[in-house]
Amino acid sequence: MRLVVATRNAGKVRELHRLLAAVPGLDIVGLAELGIPESPEEDALEVFDTFEENALAKARYFARMTGEAALADDSGICVDALNGAPGVRSRRFAPVDDVRGELQDDANNRHLLHLLADVDDPRRTARYVCAAAVAWPDGREMVRTGACEGVVLRAARGEGGFGYDPLFHLPEEGMTFGELPASRKDEISHRGIAVRAIAAALDGRT
Repeated sequence: MRLVVATRNAGKVRELHRLLAAVPGLDIVGLAELGIPESPEEDALEVFDTFEENALAKARYFARMTGEAALADDSGICVDALNGAPGVRSRRFAPVDDVRGELQDDANNRHLLHLLADVDDPRRTARYVCAAAVAWPDGREMVRTGACEGVVLRAARGEGGFGYDPLFHLPEEGMTFGELPASRKDEISHRGIAVRAIAAALDGRT
């Protein structure tokens, strides 16, 4: 089976490859490998109010475009002191319209820290949430979810991961996602939980 990893985020591509590598007979390909250029239409896919709906919208879009099974995820950080924000708006949280990739990550992190500047440490609890979806051209689809609890620090720690990872501290690990080895992050992260459930279903184990 061939599976298109439907994301432009290089960090997610690396994680998804690692998480899906154990599925026998699964040929994983990225959008760049298929020569699919980025389109403005893609930004209009994540307009829903839940991670599940956004993930399905992206998976369906790329399944139709490629004629292949497509895996997409939607994930974000939900901060209790901000009433669950940024949530599904995590990727475009900062009020900046003209930056992408690492520049967007930096802007988002600065904006989050600004909003939490006056929030004391015990109230900086948060969770990462992920919905992973696979859609097939024939209309079949599946969704699996995962979540991971943590705390938003006052300053970034670690060079690993991407997005809000250097700010997301896991007390039981004593590290942020930016500091954790990739293998350990895969074991406990929101995306790891969701994508392993997808992998198990594709492998016929669930």
